[in-house]
Amino acid sequence: MPFDATFESLATFECPDWFRDAKLGIWSHWGPQSVPRYGDWYARNMYREGTDQYRYHLRTYGDPSEFGYEDVVPLWKAERFDPHALMDQFVAAGARYFVSQAVHHDNFFNYDSAVNPWNSVKVGPGKDIVGLWKAAADQRGLPFGITEHLGASATWMKATEGPDVPDPWYIEDPGWHQYWLESVTEMIDRYEPDLLYSDGPLPFGEQTYEPGLRAVAHLYNVNPRAVYQQKDRSPEVSAVGIMDIERSQTPGIHPTPWQTDTSVGDWFYNVRDVYKTAGHVVEMLVDIVSKNGNLLLNVPQRPDGTLDAECTRMLAELGAWTALCGEGIYGTRPFRVFGEGPSSVLIKGFTEDRVPWTSSDFRFTRRDNTVYAFQLAWPADGRAVIRSFVDDRVTGVRLLGHGPVDFEQAEGILVVRLPGTPPTTVANCLAVDLEPS
Repeated sequence: MPFDATFESLATFECPDWFRDAKLGIWSHWGPQSVPRYGDWYARNMYREGTDQYRYHLRTYGDPSEFGYEDVVPLWKAERFDPHALMDQFVAAGARYFVSQAVHHDNFFNYDSAVNPWNSVKVGPGKDIVGLWKAAADQRGLPFGITEHLGASATWMKATEGPDVPDPWYIEDPGWHQYWLESVTEMIDRYEPDLLYSDGPLPFGEQTYEPGLRAVAHLYNVNPRAVYQQKDRSPEVSAVGIMDIERSQTPGIHPTPWQTDTSVGDWFYNVRDVYKTAGHVVEMLVDIVSKNGNLLLNVPQRPDGTLDAECTRMLAELGAWTALCGEGIYGTRPFRVFGEGPSSVLIKGFTEDRVPWTSSDFRFTRRDNTVYAFQLAWPADGRAVIRSFVDDRVTGVRLLGHGPVDFEQAEGILVVRLPGTPPTTVANCLAVDLEPS
């Protein structure tokens, strides 16, 4: 039955299995703001005196009143963009879905829009960036998603002073609502995405939910396996799709699937970045999946479309780990508890510090009668001691990347004898077989 543009109708949404099984997605958060190589929100901050990006712009390009963002955009050429080669890297890294940015707050569209002529086919690259990404994802059988950051654009650029920017910035709010709906409807009709992400709460809840509800209903009616994501955590609003938490996560198992979106560094390419290591990404992935979540990871692209050596190495190391331990990630569901041990991530918005894990810290996932126990630090005494199986009888244990290992279970406590050398340097995984209940 088709969805209606109401909370009552959209609350019947059920998360499709492809999303629950996929666990790890790669995101291309890419556009003309990558040109200066100086980080996120450049289109806004280049006009804000006192910011790093204002000073950089002044010293690199000149006064923004004379060389504005409309002059930066044509410098984005994407001349070395090879979506097929990049998609191969992402698949090898373990990605099971791919997401392309369709439009950021700068109102520049990454495809040939009939709604907005300020787009990547008519200005700058001369390429349908979204379409090229979709073709590469489709060829490899990856679910394909798009992100729109347009809801806040009307106010985002009004906070600057003096730029000569396209007229759509200054559409008043009711007109902007219609512009947003026409734009997002066009994206859905053109690409029939498996995932649509809004950067913020369901638009435009502070005034009217109608445009957002209409867009979500249209998405589900066009593509019955689609997932809509937004950042309002209230039960009524989040029920229309999947809750997304930017650069943070839930403290425990969430009753419905959800997603963390984050980046290896800044959202747009930034030469000043200190990147997350592959080990940090793996630990985040394991913790998130144990709590019924997915991880959507942006890998910053340079303006020419390539990845730098650090990002390439990170993807290769991530791929080596997923090849070894992916059995405990993909297609799993939460165990009755997400983990055990003294350490945990800090649940604080936009905080992603790496945790000093101990060998007593475990995170669990489950498939049928096998529980996967990720030990987040290798023990000095060569043992894994797990206390969460007191109500289960363990019938066998394998260390992924090694094979069967000796174990004993006394008064419910599982003690596993590990080999002298760990199969991987981060988050080794024990596959623990339980007697069927």
